[in-house]
Amino acid sequence: MNRFNIITPFLVVSVVFGACKKTDYLQKYPLDAVTEPVFFKTPNDLKLYVNQYYDRSTFPIMDKSRGDAGTDIYITETSINTRFQGIRTVNSAPPLDYRGVRSVNYFFANYHNVEADFEQYKQYVGEAHFFRAMFYFTLLKMFGNVQWVDQVLTTGSPELYDTRTPRNMVADKILADLDSAASYLSAEKTNGYTRINKWVALLYQSRVALYEGSWEKYHAGTSFGVSDADPDKYFQKAAGAAAQVMASGLFDIYATGHTGRDYNDLFGLRDYSDNPEVMFWTKMDRELGIHSHSKLYRMETPEGYGITKELADAYLCTDGKPISKSGLFKGYADITTESENRDPRFRQTIFTTDAPWMIAQNGTVRTYQEAYNNLYTNSTNSSATGYIRRKDYNPNAVYHDLNFEETPSIQFRYAEVLLNYIEARAELGEATQTDIDNTIKKLRDRVGMPNLLINAIETDPNWDFPALSPLINEIRRERKVELALEDFRWNDIARWAGADELIVGKRPGGAKAAQFSHAPALPVDPNGFLDPFANAVPNGYGFKTDRDYLDPISINELNLNPDLKQNPGWQ
Repeated sequence: MNRFNIITPFLVVSVVFGACKKTDYLQKYPLDAVTEPVFFKTPNDLKLYVNQYYDRSTFPIMDKSRGDAGTDIYITETSINTRFQGIRTVNSAPPLDYRGVRSVNYFFANYHNVEADFEQYKQYVGEAHFFRAMFYFTLLKMFGNVQWVDQVLTTGSPELYDTRTPRNMVADKILADLDSAASYLSAEKTNGYTRINKWVALLYQSRVALYEGSWEKYHAGTSFGVSDADPDKYFQKAAGAAAQVMASGLFDIYATGHTGRDYNDLFGLRDYSDNPEVMFWTKMDRELGIHSHSKLYRMETPEGYGITKELADAYLCTDGKPISKSGLFKGYADITTESENRDPRFRQTIFTTDAPWMIAQNGTVRTYQEAYNNLYTNSTNSSATGYIRRKDYNPNAVYHDLNFEETPSIQFRYAEVLLNYIEARAELGEATQTDIDNTIKKLRDRVGMPNLLINAIETDPNWDFPALSPLINEIRRERKVELALEDFRWNDIARWAGADELIVGKRPGGAKAAQFSHAPALPVDPNGFLDPFANAVPNGYGFKTDRDYLDPISINELNLNPDLKQNPGWQ
């Protein structure tokens, strides 16, 4: 059940261990826990305990301020990514936050006290395994090697001062947790918002395994490399987990036959209970106080946000060729023209002037032409790049509220399963045309694009990764386009060790400035394209490839436990 509509009757206990200087997250008991004598007796007690993890920190509400903001494909002119700039310091290190891990470990230490048959509560044990995997995967992505802790620690626990566990061992334990989760969780599809199920665990397992396999392969030989690396082991795990979801027959790509709108419509639906593609989502209910604040209200105008030219150029033409090779590409004169003869996901992700912006309750339609004509008149109607995000936006005015909305948020969808599977198979060197037909073709069929043919891939001189195979480049393009603005981009760049090609020495570009009726307030490059960071990063991003893929360990943590050691490149 979504935690927003749960009033959990926990008795709050404050367990404070005195005198010891080390009071980090590893040793504290959960503040929302209760003492064993009064809790952990019935299956419902376990249900109430794991309900705490169904919150907005675990399942965020995606809007324009999230979902790839600050990456190479989506920016805001008021906040430049400090990681990309290479200007972070150890003093800005995020905490080694083990609160979630500690809380789940408390569950594992006590759930055996339940006086019922295991079948009655195995769902909640599965959920605990799933959430511990989620918490640890976050730590793995941030810090690499981290201490693996699977018990409740006290001030006297020597494990508090252990060295960090090698990242591949942490990854193995995460995957083992997800194996357990998949074995205990319900195999029913359900309504997709009440509780996670087996299939969500397997999707997440494919995500983790693909991440670790890619990391070990593409960071090999660098300071981020892994001893005894075995990337193929993880690619096989990723493909296997995804294949199980695909074989279940429970999920499919959402398509109604409207190729020019189905992709966009998917992200604007009001209910996903029966949706074939959405595997888990956040449901809102204003009457119960569960709402998405002013998500769509904030998306009505760009307010400095903008999709970059790097994403816009990635969309193929309708003949399946890149814009560098297709005679169908009409150029950059204006965004509407630029979108013609392109993969329909262009127009369904990026606003064009003829797209509906506001639909009143009486049916009156206002197009985005109004916003484009006034793009630079003030800070409200401005965009860093001119390419304005349409994805996730719903123009129906009845959904817009200054403070409260019931706009749901997709958390996991089947498209990722397909993309994880085909990428893992390609990395193993085992991808076939049948694999393509079962994955990428489904995504392209939804929007009416031609299939990818392994033996007839058009060479693109502008591929992001020219040193890699045409197949890998096109699979990565498909992922870039299909999952755009869904908060995958940085993780993909990190696991691919892709900063050399995508970040270092580069600046995000924008649309042709001349198309807007008012003089642009942002810099313009010699070719007439908006260049929003020309003044802020004149030499391009200063990302340090020997440092910035991971976060630093804070000085405080290192003082408490010198055996943690600092991450590569940080002083």
